[in-house]
Amino acid sequence: MPYAMLNNIVRYVMSARQQDLRRDIEYPEADGQPMGETDKHILLMMTLRFMLDEFFRQQERIYVGSNLMCYYVEGDPTKSVSPDLFVVRGAEKEERRVYKFWEEPAPQMVLEISSRKTWKADLTAKKDLYAWLGVREYFIFDPDYKLQPPLRAFRLHGQELVEEIVRSNRVVSHELGLELVNDGKTLRLLNPLSQEFLRTPAEETARAVRLAAKLRELGLDPDQL
Repeated sequence: MPYAMLNNIVRYVMSARQQDLRRDIEYPEADGQPMGETDKHILLMMTLRFMLDEFFRQQERIYVGSNLMCYYVEGDPTKSVSPDLFVVRGAEKEERRVYKFWEEPAPQMVLEISSRKTWKADLTAKKDLYAWLGVREYFIFDPDYKLQPPLRAFRLHGQELVEEIVRSNRVVSHELGLELVNDGKTLRLLNPLSQEFLRTPAEETARAVRLAAKLRELGLDPDQL
């Protein structure tokens, strides 16, 4: 058998074997770390996820993820990161057990809810990793207000996420089409077109209750509408 043909066969067999090995690799759904350091961190993460899900509900192929194991090197389950909140344009709206960057687009926006245990990594290792992955916007917010300033913003320039000054406690996210606003108590999301904050789950519930009461005053049954 000619050497070139034998070499091609060997390469084919090795390639097929490597593909089989990749298929057998497990990518864990958890890293053993808690979802958030405190109830405040967890509640803010869930609230922001709710607001963004509602904001993008009518737009196709925009995925909002939070605290999901994201793997960025095929075949190596040790290479992972779990952003507190991330948004991907070009990804289907569907439930995922894990997120694999070689199968789907990298996030355009990432937000980390910083804490006393994570702020150093948020500002160094994670920032560098997100830049390498091509994340265009990176935000950090500290709900305990220990980090100063508590709201930090970075944008991708070349291969580096460069910090941008946050003026008047607010910064525009071009990827979201929203403003991130530090109101002195927490982080809010402002729609610049309506100049209204996106409603939290509690505000959405209160609004529904008021609307139902108003309809009943008009003699209408909210359940029939």
